[in-house]
Amino acid sequence: MFYALLMKLLVVKLSSLGDLFHALPAVHNIREQTGAEIHWAAHTPYAELVGCFGPVARVVPCPRQRTVAALPALARTLAAERYDLALDMQGLLKSALVARLARAKKTVGPSFHREGSRLFYSAVAGPRNKSRHAVEENMDFVDWLGLERVPPAFPIRLPDRPLPGPGPQIALLPQSRWATKNWPVACFADVVRRLQRHIRPAFWLLGDDKARDACAAIERAADGTATNLAGSASLVETAALLRQADLLIANDSGPVHMAAALGTPTLVVFGATDPARTGPYGTGHRVLSAKLPCQPCFSRHCRRNGLACLQGVTPEHVAETALAMLRHGKGRPTA
Repeated sequence: MFYALLMKLLVVKLSSLGDLFHALPAVHNIREQTGAEIHWAAHTPYAELVGCFGPVARVVPCPRQRTVAALPALARTLAAERYDLALDMQGLLKSALVARLARAKKTVGPSFHREGSRLFYSAVAGPRNKSRHAVEENMDFVDWLGLERVPPAFPIRLPDRPLPGPGPQIALLPQSRWATKNWPVACFADVVRRLQRHIRPAFWLLGDDKARDACAAIERAADGTATNLAGSASLVETAALLRQADLLIANDSGPVHMAAALGTPTLVVFGATDPARTGPYGTGHRVLSAKLPCQPCFSRHCRRNGLACLQGVTPEHVAETALAMLRHGKGRPTA
């Protein structure tokens, strides 16, 4: 078997946040069964977080912009490592090129490859099958190596981040990159008020700089019970907070997969995308959807002009579901 000769391996998964976590169980599986030294090439904004992944010995930062200008230096860095195997878990032309720059003995790509990336691979791991979760797609690399699939695990090293207060700790993530995935901010604010009628929670508002206005509106609705961290918390700090939270209420976005990997129950409102493929992985989570015939459309723009798929999920339903999940208590989701 090829894995018997595997000493040093390069994983190429450049982005995005959710995709990094979807790849982690397969990488962990490979590390546990081969003992190989694993390096991971990721876009620079994610390098610190990937450095917290248990199986990763070294992170190779790759610039998100001006990639062509950075290629000579990146090529020298990768070629110097003498990798036995390069696994492109992204399947794009850019990631395939990074994998080939490693000059590994073999370069293997995913079943979901596109943009002509197949031309750069020695082999492809598994047949194309888009009707399964992204975590399962990445496990094709385990099969290709002839290894046994073990239950998915997400080993992550994080700093301690105690959350003050005796009440339930609820994280809110009100914004994603797609308008067709964003449940209205007014609905998040309504959920906050409804929860306050029954319990005394502390809310933690999360997001990047673009989420500042949305989080500020929810902070006002929370009337002094919310801490607004939009644009100020790093990815590692966000992960440390989510590990301690009792519940995350969110749109379909990267931190959902972070929370699920850390064992934090997530309640996710789905619009244009498919929870069967990119929903929170494992048990203990809930997905709410209007279940319209046009879902999932996978479009960044609503062709029905109104986002009925998101408007069809009511704050009352979300609040009731959140209370039920909190009563059940924080569990440790498993595959």
